[in-house]
Amino acid sequence: MVMNQPPARRQQPAVNAGRLWAGGAAAAVVAALIAIAGIVIARGIFDIPVLAPKGDGVWGGASTVWYAVWAAVAGLLATAVAHVLLLTTPQPRTFFGWIIGLATVIAALWPFTSGADLDAKIVTMLLNLVIGIAIGSLVSAVAQSAIRPEPMIRPEPRGDVGPPRP
Repeated sequence: MVMNQPPARRQQPAVNAGRLWAGGAAAAVVAALIAIAGIVIARGIFDIPVLAPKGDGVWGGASTVWYAVWAAVAGLLATAVAHVLLLTTPQPRTFFGWIIGLATVIAALWPFTSGADLDAKIVTMLLNLVIGIAIGSLVSAVAQSAIRPEPMIRPEPRGDVGPPRP
């Protein structure tokens, strides 16, 4: 070991963008499927409207597709947020958790701003909450797995430092 050597420096971790976005796309599909399953359960089993009046049936026409598409878009937006945070901020997963957590709270409370029946508000709140938790946990895990730590960089030893060599 060379004496008086400066400490090793750490570089920013590299992000495997392909892995991150593949996982983000998978999370978006999961979010869309949760939306569809939640609507089928709410309308088909409990006969509670989520997005459209009960007369639209279990599938609810275009509103079910709209809900699923927006759930998938939320998953992709969360992936974009995670990517930016991984590249630019210290403790990116902490900030990501707060951002997704607060967005989930907003989405969960949003139905209570409408004039819908209380049962529809509660079901929609629960569905938004499950979608937000799924997106947050899946994208967070994918973001962690997409980080490629860079090796530590050791400065070259200087010839005038350390004991003389025999």
